[in-house]
Parts: sequence; C-alpha cells; structure tokens
Amino acid sequence: MSKLNVTQKLIKEHLLKGEMIPGKEIGIKIDQALLQDATGTLVQLELEAMGLEKAQTEVAVQYVDHNLLQTDFKNADDHLFLLSAAQKFGLWYSRPGNGVSHPVHMERFGKPGKTMVGSDSHTPAAGSLGMLAIGTGGLDVAAAIAGQPYFVKMPKVWGVKLTGNLPDWVSAKDVILEMLRRHDVKGGVGKVIEYYGDGLKNLSAMDRHVIANMGAELGATTTVFPSDNETKRFLKSQEREDDWRELVADEGCEYDLHEEIILDELVPLIALPTSPGNVVPVSEVAGKSISQVVIGSSANPGLRDFWVAGAIVEDKSVSSDVSFDINPTSRQIIQNMIENRAFANLIKAGARFHQSGCMGCIGMGQAPASGTISLRTMPRNFPDRSGTKDDQVHLCSPETAAASALTGKITDPRDMEKLYNMKYPKFEYPEFQIIKEDMLVAPPEDGSKVELQKGPNIKSLPYIEPMQDKYSVPVMLKMGDNISTDEILKAGAEVLPFRSNLPEISKFSYTVIDESFYDRAMKAKGEHGGHIVVAKDNYAQGSSREHAAIAPKYLGQVAVIANSYARIAWQNLVNFGILPLEFLDIADYEKIDQDDQIIFRNLREDIINRNNIKVIVRKANGDKLEFETKHSMSDRQINILLKGGIINEFKERIEANELGEDQAKDAEEAETK
Repeated sequence: MSKLNVTQKLIKEHLLKGEMIPGKEIGIKIDQALLQDATGTLVQLELEAMGLEKAQTEVAVQYVDHNLLQTDFKNADDHLFLLSAAQKFGLWYSRPGNGVSHPVHMERFGKPGKTMVGSDSHTPAAGSLGMLAIGTGGLDVAAAIAGQPYFVKMPKVWGVKLTGNLPDWVSAKDVILEMLRRHDVKGGVGKVIEYYGDGLKNLSAMDRHVIANMGAELGATTTVFPSDNETKRFLKSQEREDDWRELVADEGCEYDLHEEIILDELVPLIALPTSPGNVVPVSEVAGKSISQVVIGSSANPGLRDFWVAGAIVEDKSVSSDVSFDINPTSRQIIQNMIENRAFANLIKAGARFHQSGCMGCIGMGQAPASGTISLRTMPRNFPDRSGTKDDQVHLCSPETAAASALTGKITDPRDMEKLYNMKYPKFEYPEFQIIKEDMLVAPPEDGSKVELQKGPNIKSLPYIEPMQDKYSVPVMLKMGDNISTDEILKAGAEVLPFRSNLPEISKFSYTVIDESFYDRAMKAKGEHGGHIVVAKDNYAQGSSREHAAIAPKYLGQVAVIANSYARIAWQNLVNFGILPLEFLDIADYEKIDQDDQIIFRNLREDIINRNNIKVIVRKANGDKLEFETKHSMSDRQINILLKGGIINEFKERIEANELGEDQAKDAEEAETK
C-alpha cells in the first residue's frame, strides 16, 4: 500500500486499532464532532449519563437547525438545554437561525485532512473539503467526544473518475442523481466513494458538497474529495486559507471499485416518489402540474444554488399555482444573497423566505398540498417525510426547480432558452464572502460549574437491562425491503419536539407502517418482556437518528431479524442493546408471520461463541418450526450488546478506572503511527 488514495491516507493518519482490510473493524481517532438539535439533545443526555467532564475532540459543535418552530415550550426548552450542555461539556454552540449544520461547519470549522463524526447522516458533506466525515448514531458521537476511537468496518474505496465539464442547465445535483440512477439506495453500502479526475477542476467546493451530501442516499460510509486548489480558493473566500493543506491521491494508486462519469453527457435528472434512487431524466416527466417548489437544505446549500435560482426568475413571476419556498442555509448565505441581488430577485418573483435551517427537509413546516407534486432540492423523499400523508415529493436541481416554479409544471431547464429566450446564467464566485460568526457561541475554558437547564420535556435516559439468555416474545411487525428510519420513527413537526423525551417519542414508533404498533408493543412488553421485528434488505436506511433504535428499545425490542442492514442503523441497534440478526437463508423469511411467538435459548453463549442463533417459531395453532440466523458483530460490539449498550459499557470502564488508561494507550499507538 505504498501508493495511497485520499481515503486510505486519511484512515492511515488516524488509525488507532485494526488493519486496513475491507470488512475488518477499525478504530480511528476523531478530530471533530458535529451535532444537530434533533439528535443532539439525546447525545448531550448521553454525555451526562457517561459522566463526561469536557470534550476531548479538537472541535465539537452543537447546531440548532432542525427544531426551529416554537409552537409551544418544547423546542425553546431544548435550545436552552443544548446551550447549557454545550457550555458544560466544552462544545461550540450555533444559535437557532444561524444555519444548517453542514454548510455552516464547512464555512467555519471544516479542515482538510481531519476526521469527523456527526449525529446526522449527511455529515459526509464535509468530505467536499478533503475530510473523512462519517454520519453515525449519537452514542458513537458521544463516545468520540469523550475521546474514544470511532469503530467502523474498513470500507472498500470506490473510485469515481470525473471527466469533462457540465453542460449548461446541468449542475452538481445531477451528478449525484446520476449515481443514484445507476446504483439506487444500496449501491454504496460498505464503501467510501472517492471522486477524482480532470472533471474536478470544474466543480466548486460547494458543488462537491452537494455530491458528498447525498452520498448518504447511496448508503455509502462517506464520500471523499481531494483537497486541491479549489479547496484552497473556498477556504480563502472564508478567510481561512491557513487551514488549507493539499491532500491528493498518489499517482498510480488503486481503488477497490471503479466508475466513470463523463460530465458532458449528463442531462437534468429528477428523483420520483418515494425514493432518492427512483431517478429519471426530467424530460421524461415534463409537463406534470406542480403545487410547490422548495429550494435549499444541506443538499443544495451553496451561494451559487440560490443565485442561479434568482437569476432564472429575475424580472419574472412564478406561476400562481405554485408556492415558491426558499430555505436559506445560513445567515452568512443570506447576507451574501443580499449583496449579489439573489435575495431581491427571488422575493420579487414571489418567493416565500423561511428561517435559516432544515425546515421542510425534515418536515418542520412547508408541507405540500394533498395529492400534489412538490419539487425540492432536498436529499430525501421518503413517504410522509414532508408532513403530508399522500405527498408526491420529487428531488431535483435548483435549475429544474426554478424553471418549474415559473411554468407551474415540471420543466426541463434546458427549455428556458426557447420559453424565455434565456441563456444559462453563469455564477462567478467572489474572492471573499461576507463572513458571519457572531451567532456562534464559544465554549468556556471551564464549564464544570454550569448547570444543565432541563425543562419538563427533557427526560434523562432510562437504564437498559443487559441481554438475557432466554426470550419468548412475539413478532410485532413484518416488513419488506428498504424500510427507512422515517418509517421506523416518524419525522416532522409533530414528532421532532419530543427528541429529548423518550417515553413520548416512542409513541410514534412504526406508526407510518402500523398506527397500532405502540399499543401492541406496550402490551407485549408487559406480558412477554418485549418483541422482535422482521424485515428483508437494507433495514433502517436513511437518517442517522438513533431514536429509531432507542424508541423501539424503550418499547421492549429484543432483536431484529433482517436480510441486511443500513450501516448506521446496524451500529445503533448494537449500541442500544438490540440484537441485529441476519437470515442465513432468505427463504426463512416466509416462515415467519406477524404475531408468531419467537423463542431464543442459550442466547448469550451463542452470541459470544459466534454460533448460529437458533430461532424457534411457535405459530398461533401451536405448530413449531426452527431455522438459524447469524450475527456479524465484532468482539467489541458483542461486549457492548451483552451489557445492554454502550452507555452501560462506558460507565463500567469509568468506574473501573480503565478509561484513562485506554486513552493513554490509544494516544501512544497513534504517535507511533
């Protein structure tokens, strides 16, 4: 491995445990941590449960960008709690309305060559700066903030060569939609996607952000770009040129997998409901009437994205049939939009401006009308994510979105030349941008005297019992392929305010699939001590939200049996003491029905010894059948699971005075590398 790609260089520089062999577990040193409020409330409660004194990462930032609507006390109380926790544990705090975590972090904190974990699945957006940035469950982030290595299976590195230049009316969103068109939502599982080639010189740092952000929709561990002259230009525009370092692949390096995208051949693309992988050319669906266009989110957060939309609608009015919504991604972006007249162009055309935050992307307002098409520059269009039960959300570029807002129907933006005699507007990046830092609150030197501010909606985490040896529990739900975290735990304005209140948020578990789930699960918990659920491939794809594990755990979930898992979800299940089992033979899926009784015997011994796990199925008529499953946990994960989760394991180490010794050992090992 003398000639390394960028991904291998980043991992090698930070490797603390394990070997860089694909599929083997590695532990890496983490430099930075990112938290957002929808997941961060739970992370801060986890830090409290762990007894943390001060963050051990170089930088950790608590953003408030999800729960911005304050219809009662809940979100406002969370904001006060998060500020107090950030002050107590030594994190930066990005105030409500400052902006979406990913672009703000890129503007103010991101550094080439650094590692980062974030409690948001779109954390890989920071890969645009030559970082190794991984979205993961909050417990893993909490452990990293406490100075522990981050553990993940060594991914394969998928080299995607970019050549040529994007045609007019085609932009970075179409690049990642092309990857989703080719490979769907499971294509990146177990892989880091690394982009290289001459085509990179034609993609700005924020263009790369768009591509890296939605690598999460491919199921990839993360996405990595080199740190080159364009990275340097971006950091210079942010007055952070000193943070730049060159980080490029060695000439002649190898990749585990290969792909090529000829940028010149791309066309405007669009993802149809209800999956980011359901991608077709815009021209195939052009002409369908729409009711809403939303521009913004972490998937298209850059100054160019808003400017180009403003340039398309300049001196025009959007269709009277369309709600034209703008989610500016940061206060800094707004100030620069005012400077370059994008703000004025959008307002004059009929745009509705909303707070700097995620907003409609996570169902925090801007729900579309029933049964109508909503075009969004956002990363996801899972069922009911928008807040409308029968939503028809389509994902597209700012160019397609703005053109369609004018016509009132899905419009190929290339048609603007004949419809409006318009040439493609070309954005020129300013040498320096207006910088906005006054809504970032720095941590104090010593936060030990800070008291956590807990309102009535903030509940400390309950104790999780260790894994038992025997269970007899019902099958609460049987599901199919690609079940998303939005389906496991409902998103949106109704649910998000309960992110710090486990008893309440658990009431929304699986309600998108079965509204009776909570009542049935609570009954099973009382009568049988818990339940299991069953699924097919790619269980729990989508968000990193660990609520999709801890809420079912609160309701008594003992195990999941599935054919395969999304990476983050699989880790989250283990971290909260839920056993992730895999079918040895997918045909056994047909042997299980909802309400069957599942019996496990000798479970702890079989888990430790890596024996196949016998599943005994008792039918309603008394018939019994058996089949075998397996688990893919590391020794470290087995230890965590058996103790009831990572919090229990971490507290045991603190009480045994083992933690500091391990940290010293990790640091020594890192120095020798």
